[in-house]
Amino acid sequence: MPLLKGTLDLLVLKALSWGPRHSFEIISWIESRSEGRLEITDAAILQAFHRMEERDLITAEWARTSNDRRARYYRLTAAGRAGLRADGDALLDHIHALRRVLTARTSAG
Repeated sequence: MPLLKGTLDLLVLKALSWGPRHSFEIISWIESRSEGRLEITDAAILQAFHRMEERDLITAEWARTSNDRRARYYRLTAAGRAGLRADGDALLDHIHALRRVLTARTSAG
């Protein structure tokens, strides 16, 4: 299922909320938590990383993976944590409103 516009950044921030991860770990976590319903392309996540680095929501550094490969690890900044809270709450509120409309059993207000 394609992601709704603007949600990838939030999903990446959530994936990073437990600590630094590289792109494959982030993609795997999102796909796993969504039970395979959300698919993330490499191109999309790289664009998201650039957007979030420019906004100082994440930082990155090179390190070795558990199987000794070189990878770029991403980490939340304080601004990223604040953005996750604010944008996450706003999106959940929006989802709740959409659910109420889409599951309405009557046309009455």
